[in-house]
Amino acid sequence: MKILLCFGTRPEAIKMAPLYHKLQKENFEVIVCVTAQHREMLDQVLDFFEIKPDFDLDLMQSNQSLNSLSALILSKIDTVLRKTDPDLVLVHGDTTTSSMVALAAFHLGIKVGHVEAGLRTYNKKAPFPEEVNRQITSRLVDLHFTPTVEATENLLTEGILKEDIIQTGNTVIDALLWTTNKIGKPGYGHPEIEKLKKKIIENKKMVLVTGHRRENFESGLKNLCEALLDISQREDVFIVYPVHLNPNVKKTVYDLLSDKQNILLIPPVSYPVFVWLMQQSFLIVTDSGGIQEEAPSLGKPVLVTREVSERPEGVTAGFSTLVGTDKDKIINTIEEILNDFKGFENVGNPYGNGDAADKIVTYLSS
Repeated sequence: MKILLCFGTRPEAIKMAPLYHKLQKENFEVIVCVTAQHREMLDQVLDFFEIKPDFDLDLMQSNQSLNSLSALILSKIDTVLRKTDPDLVLVHGDTTTSSMVALAAFHLGIKVGHVEAGLRTYNKKAPFPEEVNRQITSRLVDLHFTPTVEATENLLTEGILKEDIIQTGNTVIDALLWTTNKIGKPGYGHPEIEKLKKKIIENKKMVLVTGHRRENFESGLKNLCEALLDISQREDVFIVYPVHLNPNVKKTVYDLLSDKQNILLIPPVSYPVFVWLMQQSFLIVTDSGGIQEEAPSLGKPVLVTREVSERPEGVTAGFSTLVGTDKDKIINTIEEILNDFKGFENVGNPYGNGDAADKIVTYLSS
């Protein structure tokens, strides 16, 4: 079977990497096409996971609109699909790349599988545009690889046939465990990690922060930064914030948090370095979806700076807390965790145990 993997962002690449290697191991004909919706951050992941794309559409442009990006993907992927003529296209998650590639394949009558299918908030503005991307993709694809029971139930409620849904867990856990094993081996050295070791103040509780959602630009991001300034006054805290490359994020964060005591702003780091930072952290503040899935496997509490999450399983299990972008709520919740958190009683990750890629490939082999 000839399978075309299509992705464009760093999170997609991380989550598709275990599947790429498993498919190759089981002797599928695997073709990789990247749109490079993210460029620099995508390349770091490709290098770490040893993935060499067969097609690189290199579509990233500074401050490009979603409409422009969508049109470019739809146009450029058409040539790849016609040239490769795959038996199955696999797309991932909630990106513009995924929805547009699925649409293009549908137009050509090519079968499509959706990895990490079925996540929903049912609020088309949060996350934006990811929620609508997911819903569009679900209407177009033929196979739905869901990570959790709730994701499966969402699709069944929407009228997706049970026989087209395969529940597998999330491949991000496969990638996380592969990474922790690699960076934990004796003799593994990474220059970024060694530099960070010299900058991070030991014997303090590290708060690791990320933020990049479009719906949090401006006031939401400003509220987060002001909350972090307040928390940074504590003598027992050290905040590390890898700042997203998006100019809308970068300007706000650097304007408000540069050169502040107990706050370290750094450029985006490669995936292994970020995993190492998660391991060192006491808690994580983020609007990222993938981190909500990874953190339970590392035993780290997560504050989610969003009003709603398409990953409610972590909230229900007590691993994550939704705090939105209300400054006082962020401060108060961080304070509670810093003062009271002693570890989780429930150690099972609701998003999987690291065998999702195996389950997907087993299904495709049958």
